[in-house]
Amino acid sequence: MYSVTEQLVSANKVRVEILATLADTAFSGTERLAALNVGAARSLLEDSLDGIRALLAARDVEDLVSLQNMLAQPGPAPLADYSSSVFEIAIQTREALSQVVEAQVSAMNKVWTLALDKTARQFVEMAQANPVAPVAAMSGKKVA
Repeated sequence: MYSVTEQLVSANKVRVEILATLADTAFSGTERLAALNVGAARSLLEDSLDGIRALLAARDVEDLVSLQNMLAQPGPAPLADYSSSVFEIAIQTREALSQVVEAQVSAMNKVWTLALDKTARQFVEMAQANPVAPVAAMSGKKVA
């Protein structure tokens, strides 16, 4: 006789694998974002140090004023590049998570459909053998 418990245990094992895959995908996106942040911090530090070196190398007030004006406006390009990279990482991570969830929901639907179909067939078989058996099985009573 078919065991619904075995199907449920199997489905729970699949859920654990789904969670592991989702966690791995999320951590992958987080790692990429952390690497981007480290790179941005490194670039900012290097630019700051270059600016300080240039200021220290200034020989007169005109050089100092022109360097100060140049350094005060870093330009929108680095910020736009950073924002674009963050957005790209977020979109790619979301797409990867969506693919995993969609595939697993489809697989789980198949498992549950098969389990319900088998259970329904068992009830039909029990009803054909003994009309009282399905009612007793649903109420938890044993039929002699």
